[in-house]
Amino acid sequence: MARVSTYLNFDGNAEAALEHYRKVFGTDYVSPPMRMGDVPADPNGPTFSEAEKKLVMHAELPILAGHVLMATDAVESMGQKVTIGNNTTINLEPDTLEETQRLYDLLSEGGTDCAPLADMFWGATWGTCLDRFGVRWMFNFYHPTA
Repeated sequence: MARVSTYLNFDGNAEAALEHYRKVFGTDYVSPPMRMGDVPADPNGPTFSEAEKKLVMHAELPILAGHVLMATDAVESMGQKVTIGNNTTINLEPDTLEETQRLYDLLSEGGTDCAPLADMFWGATWGTCLDRFGVRWMFNFYHPTA
């Protein structure tokens, strides 16, 4: 089922922020937060320090009316820096790959800072863009499992 959520980027304090929101809304994580150290090793990818391995890679926390906050920490060694403007993203999870591609194509038209749709290790086709109006969009199509 399609859903829309808000994705928040933090500068190393995602866990503290999520714990605060968890108490405020009286909810709990969809599943335990994934850590940077949980990311499968890639010989061409980054090598995380011990401190970076503890950072939040992905977490989901329901808040109100079925809306979910998602969060991650920026990793400084990967050149990531949180600033006003890249700290909030609208995450779209369409029902089909075709709809995901359609939305990506239209929202990225005239946009910048785009990562084309690609298959990811978490079982989704993922991409992101900053549209021509300065709104950041993320796309996740989760492939059906047999």
